[in-house]
Amino acid sequence: MDILVNFLPISSKKALLFIILLFCMVSTPLKAVVKSTVSSSSSSAACSDQRDLITYFKSTRTLLPNPINIPLQNQSRTSKINLFTSPSLDCSSTWNQECSNEILKIAHKKEHVHWIKSIRRKIHEHPELAFQEYQTSKIVRQELNKLEISYNFPMATTGIRAVIGSGQPPFVALRADMDALPIQEAVEWEHKSKIDGKMHACGHDAHVAMLLGAARILKTREKNLKGTVILIFQPAEEAGNGAKSMIKDGALENVEAIFAAHVSHQHPTGVIGSTRGALLAGCGFFRAVINGKTGQASSPHHSIDTLLAASAAVISLQSIVSRESDPLDSQVVSVTSFNGGDSLDVIPETVTLSGTFRAFSRTNFYQLLKRIREVFTEQASVYRCTATVDFFEDNDTIYPPTVNDERMYEHVKKVARDLVGTTNFKVVPPMMGAEDFSFYSEAIPAAFFYIGIRNETLGSIHTGHSPHFMIDEDVLPIGAATHAAIAERYLYEYGS
Repeated sequence: MDILVNFLPISSKKALLFIILLFCMVSTPLKAVVKSTVSSSSSSAACSDQRDLITYFKSTRTLLPNPINIPLQNQSRTSKINLFTSPSLDCSSTWNQECSNEILKIAHKKEHVHWIKSIRRKIHEHPELAFQEYQTSKIVRQELNKLEISYNFPMATTGIRAVIGSGQPPFVALRADMDALPIQEAVEWEHKSKIDGKMHACGHDAHVAMLLGAARILKTREKNLKGTVILIFQPAEEAGNGAKSMIKDGALENVEAIFAAHVSHQHPTGVIGSTRGALLAGCGFFRAVINGKTGQASSPHHSIDTLLAASAAVISLQSIVSRESDPLDSQVVSVTSFNGGDSLDVIPETVTLSGTFRAFSRTNFYQLLKRIREVFTEQASVYRCTATVDFFEDNDTIYPPTVNDERMYEHVKKVARDLVGTTNFKVVPPMMGAEDFSFYSEAIPAAFFYIGIRNETLGSIHTGHSPHFMIDEDVLPIGAATHAAIAERYLYEYGS
């Protein structure tokens, strides 16, 4: 071997030595080969020269190019040898905590937070009442155009239905209401309402901003969507049943589930709350007119006393809840107005009464409506009077109960716990307030949830519909992430 090596050209020597070295390394672990070379004189001639070969190879290693680190297929994402930037997570095939974290991380990016706050403030400065949300709707459409998100407009006068995803089933919807209230804002800050007598005193400006924030997140992750997300920007939640009009105009076409949030001063900022089943009561209003015969109070026998009939009706109404309903099933009937005129010595010909009623199930709600009508008409007849009862059904003032589908509630709870932590999701008691989201929950499986805005340091402590109402804007990216995660994860779990 030594003689052969001596007669070879230098370049050939290097090649031969390299081949021999590789042969020894493949056939036997390197340390074992070196040890064998030292301890055994019976080793082959090629391997006996291994130390010299290794020494020689070291001296010529500069002839080889620098090694390249190539990531292996089963390599951890956090591997230090991967020199390339990891791609965004493919959550269309596997959903885990990292998917939730990535959505939250996108939502909290500085530029995203600045953008979503600016949207909310712009809408807050220009509040618009039910079915008058023209400027708000324009802002939404401008942002959707920038994001290259397609939409249908108008729906229910000012409403918008936007689409993100594959255009194929399943279809899941997210909803935000846009209207403000006829309230004069009493909060002094840079972005106070510029419209006298109008204010976003229920947080709908935040709802719109959060849904636009979700749209922005979902658009960046559109390749992960195993179906289609529908974004519903709805007018007239506070008055006029905008949800009912949106449904009539096709907002729920192909949609199999829907979700919505409402900001809440009862929970610290970022805490999410909901419950299975009835969350908000059905709400209705009534006005009863009792007719009799007027007469002098000094001669009541010449009259048909409407005041007596009306008083008996008020007392009887209270027995509907106390004696006819399950005491474990909360219901309310309240008379709030009683008007028989202002004469001191005349029994009025008519008395008008008005009030409200609430219940947590559709069955109980319409049973209350039926019994209220019966009590007024039958009690009036006892006192020889007649009565008519108006429930304003033609004016869209009846709101059915908002009932969370159990599966959809569990979905919200699961998503919320991943995003904000187990301790920051709360099971909340039902409330006697009402929401026209109830029309969606009547039509398809739905879930409604609260997201906290309470921050005593900022003064975000006042209930909705207060002139002092304000929000902690730190909720905005959390709300956007929650909406986005609810939709994307729904498509992952229910899509093909």
